[in-house]
Amino acid sequence: MPSENWLQGVCVKTDPGFGLYVHWPYCAQKCPYCDFNSFARTPEDASVWTAAYVAEIERHADLVGPQTLRSIYFGGGTPSLMAAETVQAVIDTAQRVWSFSNDIEITLEANPSSVETGKLTDFRSAGVNRLSLGVQALKEDDLRRLGRLHSTQDALTALDVARRVFDRVSFDLIYARQDQTLADWSAELTQALSFDPGHLSLYQLTIEPGTAFHDRFHRGNLKGLPDEDVAADMFDLTQDMTAAAGLPAYEISNHAKSGMQSRHNLIYWSGGSWAGIGPGAHGRLWVEDERIGTESFLNPATWLKQVQASCGTQKQTVLSAQDVLNEYVMMGLRHIDGISRQRTNDILGFDLAIDPDLVEMGFLEVSGDQIKTTAKGRPLLNQIIERLLV
Repeated sequence: MPSENWLQGVCVKTDPGFGLYVHWPYCAQKCPYCDFNSFARTPEDASVWTAAYVAEIERHADLVGPQTLRSIYFGGGTPSLMAAETVQAVIDTAQRVWSFSNDIEITLEANPSSVETGKLTDFRSAGVNRLSLGVQALKEDDLRRLGRLHSTQDALTALDVARRVFDRVSFDLIYARQDQTLADWSAELTQALSFDPGHLSLYQLTIEPGTAFHDRFHRGNLKGLPDEDVAADMFDLTQDMTAAAGLPAYEISNHAKSGMQSRHNLIYWSGGSWAGIGPGAHGRLWVEDERIGTESFLNPATWLKQVQASCGTQKQTVLSAQDVLNEYVMMGLRHIDGISRQRTNDILGFDLAIDPDLVEMGFLEVSGDQIKTTAKGRPLLNQIIERLLV
């Protein structure tokens, strides 16, 4: 069994850094594929949200004490719908209660339909230094099917504006869409790569429970989805084309030039710590040598009311060694570099058992301190994790 101070040992030996996630729950329209905690409605007074975010950051600072903040990530929802003053207040408060690393990354998600030069400039002035743009598709018919409010031209204009305002810009695309062929995806990805992006997030469309797409799919009304073989071919093509363009995958769905990887997501994938504030936000914190998981109230009105009364955290859980190991393996194996054998030993108190069949079949590679999936094993990540965590 792990010793009583095993958590402290894990934290001290392999600290991947501390981040802040800020969830903005509102969108202009709820997309039919989206299972995030988001709502298509008009938000409350910006000053109310500003005060709530400030209060939650201060409360988290009291909880975790002095930290060096490596990243802030404004996610959603559509954070570009936030008032620039609210973004400014969040950044200013975080800098007041914690120290900023010299290379802190501050990312804000935006949709092309909400992008305008003036507002992006305001976000940049507030301290945002990286933009993540939700393009999702570069074909008009597919944008409509995905429930997007922007056109292809809107997306191209937004990319141009974003690249003039920010040094670091990422954008998202979804593939394995309805009636999409391998040739279609090759042409679309070629167009995306022609913009010479520093970072791309390329996701296979998945039908998530609780979404409009899920309901349509089970009623037989979501026609033309590529079968598993075609989707697998699209995944392989994505790896080949991005690598050839100098943006190899550093995680299952994320591709970047050297030095352009998302520092915030690296905290997640490396088992780091982050404060999660905003409706539905989750956090992972070290508090007095204990690994704490936090979950905020989901409903925006409820979250605001609870913050004003005391705090926005609905659930706080002390994670066991097995919980920490499970999260580290599940998140860490998504990254191209995999996980550390020494760290799994620090968590468990003994070596993680590796199924030799996974190595012999070429799905998993074990070298020195490193355990990682191979190119052959990456598409089978979920099955590999199940075999490791039995």
